[in-house]
Amino acid sequence: MRKPTDKSVKGRYLDLLSEQFNNKEELATEIINLESILELPKGTEHFVSDLHGEFHAFQHVLRNGSGNVRSKINDIFQDTLTRREINEFAALVYYPEEKLKLIKNSFNSKSELNEWYITTINRLIKLITYASSKYTRTKLRKSLPKNYVFIIEELLYKSNKYNNKQSYYEKLINQIIELEQSDDLIIGLSFTVQHLVVNHLHVVGDIYDRGPEPDKIMETLIAYPSVDIQWGNHDVLWIGAYAGSKVCLANLLRICARYDNLDIIEDAYGINLRPLLTLAEKYYDGSNLAFRPKNPEALTDPELEQITKIHQAIAIIQFKLEAPIIKRRPTFEMEERLVLESIDYEKNEATLYGKTYTLDNTCFQTIDPEDPNKLIEEEAEVMDKLLLSVQQSEKLKRHMTFLMQKGKLYLPYNGNLLIHGCIPVDENGEMESMTIDGVKHYGRDLLDHFEDYVRVAFDHKDIEDDLATDLVWYLWTGKYSSLFGKRAMTTFERYFIKDKSAHKETKNPYYHLREDVNMCRKMLKDFGLDPDQGHIINGHTPVKEIDGENPIKAEGKMIVIDGGFSKSYQSTTGIAGYTLLYNSFGMQLVAHQHFNSKKHVLLNGADELSIRRVVDKELKRKKIRDTNTGQEIQEKIDILKELMHDRYVN
Repeated sequence: MRKPTDKSVKGRYLDLLSEQFNNKEELATEIINLESILELPKGTEHFVSDLHGEFHAFQHVLRNGSGNVRSKINDIFQDTLTRREINEFAALVYYPEEKLKLIKNSFNSKSELNEWYITTINRLIKLITYASSKYTRTKLRKSLPKNYVFIIEELLYKSNKYNNKQSYYEKLINQIIELEQSDDLIIGLSFTVQHLVVNHLHVVGDIYDRGPEPDKIMETLIAYPSVDIQWGNHDVLWIGAYAGSKVCLANLLRICARYDNLDIIEDAYGINLRPLLTLAEKYYDGSNLAFRPKNPEALTDPELEQITKIHQAIAIIQFKLEAPIIKRRPTFEMEERLVLESIDYEKNEATLYGKTYTLDNTCFQTIDPEDPNKLIEEEAEVMDKLLLSVQQSEKLKRHMTFLMQKGKLYLPYNGNLLIHGCIPVDENGEMESMTIDGVKHYGRDLLDHFEDYVRVAFDHKDIEDDLATDLVWYLWTGKYSSLFGKRAMTTFERYFIKDKSAHKETKNPYYHLREDVNMCRKMLKDFGLDPDQGHIINGHTPVKEIDGENPIKAEGKMIVIDGGFSKSYQSTTGIAGYTLLYNSFGMQLVAHQHFNSKKHVLLNGADELSIRRVVDKELKRKKIRDTNTGQEIQEKIDILKELMHDRYVN
């Protein structure tokens, strides 16, 4: 059989492509359309990071586009509406279902309500016209509520120039009201506005842990029109648990117990914790202060005791499960983390990094001093049952699959490098290497290998002790992990040692070297990006604005957008998170105040924003041609032109 040549493969590809076009004119029309799209302004990118289960705060930021919705409203209506009216209108666009109920209850007559409907629909049409001004009609049509596309397009493209159709337009709106379709239309138009002001969403890591509703964030992201995710260390922990890593599973359960979020496990994902509770009730004391959950005020005494017991049980299991990995993977360089072997059980002391500490709040009931890392039979059974339950959760499967499909360890996008944690470097700024399967890797190559192994582990969930599964856990806690970014995780010390000097987790030098513009330029270049034009967009480490820390570093080359979505960090950051907007004119950093409640927004129209700061203003307005999407379109144009030449041009 003759081996196909590149030319024959190309010919068959062009044959298949030609089937999409009936004639030369259709092909030419597609080329014209794509060439024209390249000249449109680039869409707005919206960057968020470190959401940590704070669904309501995330929802608000998403619905208001980090202030982008209000900015559009102000542009159009600042001269015709009062501040109060703008606030009311903005709240309607953010939360149309809830705001409609409040507004409808405020009217005394149906005629007043109908007048409000007419005014509001016209305002929303005007807002959509403005917000969609840089999109094609085809793209806009895809954003419109499907049931009302015809009506909305008629209203969007109406012309009063000749006054021939005025009664037609009035009848359209009056019939919408008469047939009681106004609420649905207003809701649909409001969501259209939300989707138009942001073209693409970047989640720069850490959807999971600490906050109570990461599952709802995941459902929102799955439904979002255009999104990508850069995995955070907490996200990888959940991926690892689903992929078969019992030590990752123990870690996430411990964190859920610590933050009183075990409801996520049982109620959101349907994972049965009864076996773990039974074990905890048998062996542990509910009064151990080191294992009380954070913010225990909302708990009853029995609930507090129960969670405290579970917390101890899963922490000890975690420490036991870490040891076999450390021993079978010497290249992980984690021998100092064999913490249960560091203990003198008679003296109640532990020797770590050459220093001996007295231990407090111990809970070593299931530890055999002669074989401290061995799980007792009940612990092993509990972990087997928990892992089975995790892997049988359909909801968790859907969420983890989405994380794998939309997620990466890092992402070069439109000239910028998006990465949750760090690029491991030494004090001199040289890339640190790690030996994996006998080969040294560093920099971009190291991160690529980490990601490859995560995907291997996910594809082979039935294998628990292979290198791929172990490396997923290493990404959570290892010193060369781009996600962890510290020399060691001192979980054991924080529970059992009062001396706070033992709690210190030394950060990778990346975190102080990223202040240096030349270092950032070097990293951008190493990842194939233009150091003159690009930026590194980072999450993971909360920016302590309260102490004067600047999220814009290295002369604007480094932008850190973890400002404290997580409520547990807001007392140290002083704000409730940063987000970043990048449109055709440049970048703006937005600082957010603490999100009070949806009710507060509905009643007051408040955005909970503080101030926008210009990071980088484009000297020349960016077009789609200058983006990743533009490159893909150009490649398609080149192929279509080749098809045109091959089939129609002699």
